[in-house]
Amino acid sequence: MATLRALECLVSIVDLGSVTRAAAALRISQPALSHQILSLEKELGTQVVERLPRGVRPTPAGRAAAQEARSALHHAALAVTIGRKVGRGEAGLLRIATAETMTPWLLTRAIREWRLRHPEVDFELSEFTSADRMDEFLSAGHADLIVGPRPTETSHHVELLGREEMVVVASGTHPFAGLPSVAVAALAGEPFIHYVPENGLSIWVDTLMAEHHVTLNTILRTRSPRTAAGLAAADIGVTIVPVSALSTRTEGTVRPLRPQILRDVIATIAAPADELSRRFVDDLAKRGLPDDGRAVFA
Repeated sequence: MATLRALECLVSIVDLGSVTRAAAALRISQPALSHQILSLEKELGTQVVERLPRGVRPTPAGRAAAQEARSALHHAALAVTIGRKVGRGEAGLLRIATAETMTPWLLTRAIREWRLRHPEVDFELSEFTSADRMDEFLSAGHADLIVGPRPTETSHHVELLGREEMVVVASGTHPFAGLPSVAVAALAGEPFIHYVPENGLSIWVDTLMAEHHVTLNTILRTRSPRTAAGLAAADIGVTIVPVSALSTRTEGTVRPLRPQILRDVIATIAAPADELSRRFVDDLAKRGLPDDGRAVFA
């Protein structure tokens, strides 16, 4: 296959009309340039330049090949430029696997500002309700980094971005509204909005209740903590959600658990040498979690 160097030599001869000037422009010797042209002619099976007593001129095949070669050389130069930008973390596609609650709470503002500062960086979001499923997704090579709660176990290096509070949500008229905090034991017997088994919070809640010897009165299950918070605020039951699941103006009652419970929010980069992921995670760490990961109680 013709090398880019041979195509570059052909284009230079066609544009400058002289082997001497083409060699000088490319900063190579005339014999080296002639060798590249001979190699190209062998590849094409035809002459690309006609040798004249005084100089050379391109053949029809040479002119046609040079026209296409300009496009190849342009794209080759573009590939180098893009590769350098991606290597510096200034361009490329960043594939993020994240907990669905993290997108509006933590990532939206960061991505918007990144797009303004680095318009050549594109994002791909895959949202999950299970930290373990995200870790599997990363291990399979489908994502460049994870942002969300800590998985049960992982072989990847994780970086702590902060800790978010777990809170109780109930309606505005619920007795919990008159309390500064809600003891885990107080959830016993309350109509409880739980999570489907596929959501990592399902096991987390069950483990918490077992530790406090509490039996829940589960009345329904949902996949989404944001949905659970909305249902609880509508007086369908009570629930536990991470702060990231709360909307800016959450209706109903939001109260901290007693004792206070915080969960880690972590970032995991698939390839430590990935400068784009590294810069984005560093930016998230510098920003910190909204309200330091705590709920703002009215």
